Amino acid sequence: MKFKFFTIKLKNIIIFLCVVFICFASSMFVLLNRNVSFASQPIGQKVVVIDAGHGGIDGGCVGKSTGVFESDLNLSYALTLEKMFKDVGVTCVLTRRNNKGLYDEGAKSLKKSDMQKRKQIIDNARPNAVVSIHMNSFPLASARGAQAFYKLDSKIGEDLAVCVQKQLCSTLKNTNKKAQVGDYYLVNCTDYPSVLVECGFVSNKEEEKLLQEKSYEKKLCYAIMCGVLDFFN
Repeated sequence: MKFKFFTIKLKNIIIFLCVVFICFASSMFVLLNRNVSFASQPIGQKVVVIDAGHGGIDGGCVGKSTGVFESDLNLSYALTLEKMFKDVGVTCVLTRRNNKGLYDEGAKSLKKSDMQKRKQIIDNARPNAVVSIHMNSFPLASARGAQAFYKLDSKIGEDLAVCVQKQLCSTLKNTNKKAQVGDYYLVNCTDYPSVLVECGFVSNKEEEKLLQEKSYEKKLCYAIMCGVLDFFN
């Protein structure tokens, strides 16, 4: 009887261990396959909203030497950035593709109407990242360099801005700034990861000239794209 009891007990233990092993193996299989799925997720599933700041009657800041409008530079950079993202398979949504404003002509506040339309575009796109392109200006003519800004208390926005700023600093000369909190509508209006990039100062004679050179535009846009892709990784 004792031997029989021992045999039954051993058999139960073996069955129990087999069940545990099967459950463990199944769990690992699901986990590993899920990780492979994440790792092989096509970059084409990513969506980036590219916002060209200003437009229409709002030309933004003006170059001190050439009189170039910020709105024109913003649009040019946004279109270049879009092409670069598309070349690597990222889907892009632009808030504007021409020099027209986004505001309703009959609105009491054209600025408010314009900003609300940009927010609507972002919300509809449900993006993985938002990049708003701007040019800077400052009374002190020596001020220069590109800088990324993010929403206060947004950890994910800060992560995006830090990735972009790192690429800007490693790619461009005279850019050694850090990503900072910025009180801008385009980063404050949404919880999606958002960054506003001041590409440079049109109030600086040398940088104003650089910002209008296509080679510099491509270099800067490439840095922004690499920063966003680093964030995605």
